[in-house]
Amino acid sequence: MDEQSHLMQTLVGVTLTGHPVPLPVPHDGTDARNKQDIGDILHQIMTITDQSLDEAQAKKHGLNCHRMKAALFSVLCEIKEKTGLSIRGSQDEDPPDPQLMRLDNMLLAEGVSGPEKGGGAAAVAAATAAVGVGADNSIEHSDYRAKLSQIRQIYHTELEKYEQACNEFTTHVMNLLREQSRTRPISPKEIERMVNIIHRKFSSIQMQLKQSTCEAVMILRSRFLDARRKRRNFSKQATEILNEYFYSHLSNPYPSEEAKEELAKKCAITLSQVSNWFGNKRIRYKKNIGKFQEEANLYAAKTAVTATQAVAAAVHNSQTNSPATPSSGSSGSYSLPGSGDIFMSMSGLNGSYQPTQVPNTGQTQGNGGWHDAVTPSSVTSPIEGANSIHSDTSN
Repeated sequence: MDEQSHLMQTLVGVTLTGHPVPLPVPHDGTDARNKQDIGDILHQIMTITDQSLDEAQAKKHGLNCHRMKAALFSVLCEIKEKTGLSIRGSQDEDPPDPQLMRLDNMLLAEGVSGPEKGGGAAAVAAATAAVGVGADNSIEHSDYRAKLSQIRQIYHTELEKYEQACNEFTTHVMNLLREQSRTRPISPKEIERMVNIIHRKFSSIQMQLKQSTCEAVMILRSRFLDARRKRRNFSKQATEILNEYFYSHLSNPYPSEEAKEELAKKCAITLSQVSNWFGNKRIRYKKNIGKFQEEANLYAAKTAVTATQAVAAAVHNSQTNSPATPSSGSSGSYSLPGSGDIFMSMSGLNGSYQPTQVPNTGQTQGNGGWHDAVTPSSVTSPIEGANSIHSDTSN
């Protein structure tokens, strides 16, 4: 009895209404015809991509006008009702990405995203207050603002391209789903869910763009606004002026406040920078006198040449302005101006670098005994050079 009932179950089918009907007994001819129909359907599916737009539109119009379209649509709705419940439970909306939110906040704080309200100017102002205000700082900050504006422009250009591509693709998918909703059941909520899926796929591109922009801003800030990297070398002209003063006052290279102010004005630097330069220069010179011997000789020779040119110019001016010029046949000798005149004219030309007599105060002794250091013998005083030239000329 059990075997008979099992055999009946294998030979009986169930319709959509639930009533059992006997299945037809298969024949060889029917199997061949079914296989041929399935093959034709598969062939038609494979050739869909090869159809032209006109052929596709014609087939679509034929399907929409078919008398069995309503029955097909109702069957598809029934299938969807059975399988759609499990799909709805897994399509919950994801929360916003916290990393993307952090990137947005950073770009907004730096003035890159959002309306251009000078967000980067606030960062520049904060850095200015931290490192001090100066000509070099203002130049660097203007460069920072220019490069930040360039980063902002590139970011907005790429973001516009991204949004355009995302919108075009989303619009295409929405139009396709609306077109397919005429044949198979697609609700507006499902279309909205598909749009959210597309946006999540595109968000990876957006995150990469914002990440690279944030990295560029951080590199820019570390290069221009880091207080630890604000030290810059002086100009060549400023270094020349400071070295000339140092080697012309080598016996006591401690400039007074008035001399520091004058040097700062000539070199276009601050008073504290002048003080720091002389302090560092004295330390380096004491540690390695031999290394700075050649540099001292160069500046001494330069000072001697300047003094020689000054004396020659003074002699030339005296000869030109003299009322009585001796003739070639005269036995009298021509006398040069007094040594005091030449010395005064040379002092006027080199007055800013003339060695000054500083009283023996605690400053000199407190700086490590500067006079204990060996002064290079080859360093020639400009006054000695002038006197020697004058004595040779008078003789």
